[in-house]
Amino acid sequence: MNTKNQKPKTTANKSVKSSKPPKSAAKPQKTDSKPKKSKTPRTKKQKIILAIIVTILVSLIIAVGVIFYFIIRPSEQAKNQRVEFPDPVYSVLTGGEISDAALNESPTYCIQIPNGADGGRPQAGLNQAGIVFEAIAERGITRFAAIFQNPTTSAIGPIRSLRPYYLDWDIPFDCTVVHAGGSGEAMAALHSSNQPDLNENLTYMWREQSGMRGWNNLFTSSDKLAQFSNDDNHTKSTVSAFPRLTPEEAEEIITENQTCPEEAEECEINYVSPSIKFGAMPSYNTTYTYDPETNTYARFYATGEAHTTYDCAAGLSEPDTYASCGEPVQIAPNVVIAMIVNEGQMSDGYHEDITTIGSGNAVIFQNGDAIEGTWTKSSQNSQIVFMDNSGQEIRFTPGQLWISVIPQYGSVSY
Repeated sequence: MNTKNQKPKTTANKSVKSSKPPKSAAKPQKTDSKPKKSKTPRTKKQKIILAIIVTILVSLIIAVGVIFYFIIRPSEQAKNQRVEFPDPVYSVLTGGEISDAALNESPTYCIQIPNGADGGRPQAGLNQAGIVFEAIAERGITRFAAIFQNPTTSAIGPIRSLRPYYLDWDIPFDCTVVHAGGSGEAMAALHSSNQPDLNENLTYMWREQSGMRGWNNLFTSSDKLAQFSNDDNHTKSTVSAFPRLTPEEAEEIITENQTCPEEAEECEINYVSPSIKFGAMPSYNTTYTYDPETNTYARFYATGEAHTTYDCAAGLSEPDTYASCGEPVQIAPNVVIAMIVNEGQMSDGYHEDITTIGSGNAVIFQNGDAIEGTWTKSSQNSQIVFMDNSGQEIRFTPGQLWISVIPQYGSVSY
């Protein structure tokens, strides 16, 4: 018989009204139905293992903290900080990189240097000029107006007399005009211009004593020019210079000019080198040979003779250029400009008269190429502007810029 679903019978007496125990009955004690756990003491081995685990955890926390503080945190900070690199500083005169922008305010010097074969050659320091104007001084003989800023040579010269057209080219460079006298017209123009002026002065110049240069023996130096600027209180110049390409921009153009077309199996790169004729005297006409390795134009006279200059080391005291300055170096400007002008003679029938204010044709040679265009100068104080035939102002590659001022009866070929 299955008894699982049967309810147990109760034996309680229904007549009993209260189930409370009698007062005299003892109160039953409350018992805990759950058994109490007994505490087992940890063994020595367990304590050691626990200590090791705690030590490992603490070490890991410290290691993570160190990594975060000294490696991850600085790295994240560096990502959020902009790294500043100094911008390159370029010379306003030459376009080359210089160490300090303050050098662009250094005094400039426009020095009259002869080119005669009667002791004027080889010149000294001419390779350190940033800009050189070459024009006829008299009877087909050319002379230079060389513009210097921050030169570092112990000899510059020889120094010769001034012409008024050289002064027109000098003034935009805010320079001290360095010369030994000049034509009457030039001296009158110089005095009215209020331009700083260093005329022949043996405090700041000396005459070479070898006797090999004849009257082309007057020289100055970087130190003597700086001393004159201090004494004359003309220690800063504001240069109105020609616009320049940065070295990086020039390098891109050079690379492009030296690259053959992709479709060409073979190609020959033809670089352009100018020949300039001032007049009938070949010893003053010039030719140039372009060197793509240095991006310069080696200068020669039409006779085939290399045009050289002494590069006298700094620190020499009034050196004899022939004896103290080593072998002369060839002049090799980075830019050559052929600038066509109207030229005649002054009323004395001897000195040249060159039109400087106005305009004319020009050819610019740089980076192995030739750019045909024009020149314009609106006033004595304004700088010459060179434009290509599309009307864009030309920017020049960094380095020495040589301007050959060619009379209308001269020529340029390339």
